[in-house]
Amino acid sequence: MATCLQLPMATSIPSSSASSSAIRRRFIATNCLTGSKARIPVPPLNPNDPFLSRLSSFAANTPPEVLYNRPSDPDSPPYLDLFDSPTLMATPAQVERSTSYNEHRPRRPPPDLPSLLLHGRIVYIGMPLVPAVTELVCAELMYLQWMDPKEPIYIYINSTGTTRDDGETVGMETEGFAIYDSMMQLKNEIHTVAVGAAIGQACLLLAAGTKGRRFMMPHAKAMIQQPRVPSSGLMPASDVLIRAKEVITNRDTLVDLLAKHTGNEREKVATVMKRPFYMNCKKAKQFGVIDKILWRGQEKIMADAAAPEEWDKTAGIRVADPF
Repeated sequence: MATCLQLPMATSIPSSSASSSAIRRRFIATNCLTGSKARIPVPPLNPNDPFLSRLSSFAANTPPEVLYNRPSDPDSPPYLDLFDSPTLMATPAQVERSTSYNEHRPRRPPPDLPSLLLHGRIVYIGMPLVPAVTELVCAELMYLQWMDPKEPIYIYINSTGTTRDDGETVGMETEGFAIYDSMMQLKNEIHTVAVGAAIGQACLLLAAGTKGRRFMMPHAKAMIQQPRVPSSGLMPASDVLIRAKEVITNRDTLVDLLAKHTGNEREKVATVMKRPFYMNCKKAKQFGVIDKILWRGQEKIMADAAAPEEWDKTAGIRVADPF
């Protein structure tokens, strides 16, 4: 039997049928009778590979009959039962990452769009004024003032206020007042720009910008309207009356603030607010909601305009020498 352990493996013998098993037993018996002294050739092994080292030791110390006639388990690869917990590959932490593949991929995910706009001191209000939007806008305004209390802040508005497009109430009027109060507490100049729609409380935010720094796109719309009573449902009559009084109070506050920032009389603002009052860019400028209309090409026209000194020379006006 000791001689059989040193027999050379001349060829790989399949083990899928009974005839191959008979050939294998005949091959082993013939070599044992001849007394061959040749040792099993062992390929060079990696000393750091525990699986190959264990498998080589098992092959050298196991008789050929046992080695060739091992029971096979179809649910697992062969010879893995030699280990209690076999490891087929290194853990991901031990795998060396390639530096040539995706080497230009950022190490961390890029910031979201509101963060990029905030880096440019831009606050974008693009949703109805619900509590989540109010929280974010107020936090951004306070953060920008903390970063630099002297640089201006740009607020782009495309919002339907505390209502949806169909007029259904989605937020309390205090959401708009919260943003308004935050704007009034800032030391920075606030440039407001209407880029789509500024309706209800959003129109108040548009008009609350710094005088001379309130802008509107050519095809944007502004609209002021009375606050709406939220859905009362099955509330008792006394509670409905309380809510109605609160809505009237918010309406009076909105009228006072719009009259203050547009330069109109309170009675005029209250009169136009009885029904939804829509304004295009020109009408909004006349009403005092904005100061300028933004349109492409105005920079070139302003650059081509003559300086005040040139106008004086053209008109024949000379500045007298001071005494």
